[in-house]
Amino acid sequence: MESKPGFPGNVKKKFNILICPLEWGLGHAARMIPLARCLRDMDNNITIASGEEHLSLFRNELPGLSYINFTGFKPSYSRFLPQYLSLFFKIPVLLFHIIAEHQALNKIITKYDIDIIISDNRFGLWNKKITSVYITHMPLIPFPKPLKFLEPAGVFLHSKIIKKYSLCFIPDLPGELNLTGRLAHGIRLTDNVRYIGILSRFQIPDPGLTANPLRVHRNTVILSGPEPQREILKQKLVAILKDKEPHTIMFEGKPGKSGDTNSDGNITFYYHQPAPIMKEIIETSDNIISRSGYTTIMELVSLNSTALIIPTPGQTEQEYLAEYLSGKGWFCTQIQSKINAENLICPGRSVLHTEINRQSKILLTGALNELLEKQHRES
Repeated sequence: MESKPGFPGNVKKKFNILICPLEWGLGHAARMIPLARCLRDMDNNITIASGEEHLSLFRNELPGLSYINFTGFKPSYSRFLPQYLSLFFKIPVLLFHIIAEHQALNKIITKYDIDIIISDNRFGLWNKKITSVYITHMPLIPFPKPLKFLEPAGVFLHSKIIKKYSLCFIPDLPGELNLTGRLAHGIRLTDNVRYIGILSRFQIPDPGLTANPLRVHRNTVILSGPEPQREILKQKLVAILKDKEPHTIMFEGKPGKSGDTNSDGNITFYYHQPAPIMKEIIETSDNIISRSGYTTIMELVSLNSTALIIPTPGQTEQEYLAEYLSGKGWFCTQIQSKINAENLICPGRSVLHTEINRQSKILLTGALNELLEKQHRES
C-alpha cells in the first residue's frame, strides 16, 4: 500500500483502532472526531465504542465507521450540591465502572482484533498487550479552594493512571500560547506525555466559506454538559432572550434528534446540526454564549470566535478555565446566578487562532506518526 504524503513511509499496515470517549458530556466525543478523521485518512480502520448518545454524534459526523455500544460511567449532577461533592459520593460507582470496563476491554480487543486503543479520560481502558493511548487536557485536576492542598496528591494519582498507557496525548500547545494553564503546564509530566495541539471539528477548511465571514447581529447559544445544569442554564437564557432582539439560535447538543427544530418567541432551537452548518452559524454570529467546557473552548478558538463563557456551577475545571481565559483577554465570563439581559454580551475580543491552528496541525501529525510508527515496530 502506498503511504500518503506527510505520514511515515514505512507504515504500510492498516491498524484496527478503537476510540472510546468519556460520557460526561458530548465534548469528549466531539474532540475525538478530528482525531478519528485523521487516523481514518491515514488508512486505518476506526471503531468507536461508547454509549448511544455519543455514537449518534459520530454517525452524523463520520458515517461509515464501525460502532460498538460500550457505555461508561455517566454521572448525574446535583441541582444543589457543588459538583465536586456530587462526584465524591459517586466514587464507589466510578471505581466499579473502571474495573468493569477494563475487563470488558479484553473481550473487545479479542473479538475485533484491536491493535490500538485510544481512551479519552476513561481510566480503565488500557491493555498491556496492545498500544494504549490516554487523552486528557488536565493532568492536574483542580480542587475547590478549601481542598487545594490535595492537588499534588491528585497529580500523583493521575500520573499512576497515565503511566499504564503507552502514550498520553494532551490536546493543547506546550508553551505560553496555551488554553489549559496550570491544568497541563507547570507540573511534572510523565515521559509518555505528548502535546498534540487543539482538537476541533471545525479545523478542516470549508471552501464554501470566506476567510473572514461577515458577522450577523445574532445571538448563538451553545448548550453542553451534564444535566440538570444544562437545562437550568437553558431555561434562564430562554427567559431572558425569547422576547428580545436580536434573533437567537440555540444549539441543544442532542445528536440523536439531528435536524429537529422548534422555536419559542425570538429563539430557534436546533437539537443538532452537522459541523459545516454549525461552523457557519458560529463564525457569522456577533455574540456567542456557551459553557466553558474545554472542547467548546477549543472549537471557538479554532474559529477565532470569542464568547461569554458561563462555567457549570461547582465544576472547578470550568470555573478555572473561565477565569484563566478571560484573564488572557480571549473570552468574557459570568457566573450562572448573575446572568441578566445586560451582561450577556461579550465585547469583541481576539485569539491567536492562526498560530494556534498552525502549531496544532504540526503537533497532531507528529504525535500520530509516532503512535503508528510505534505500533508498526511492535507488530
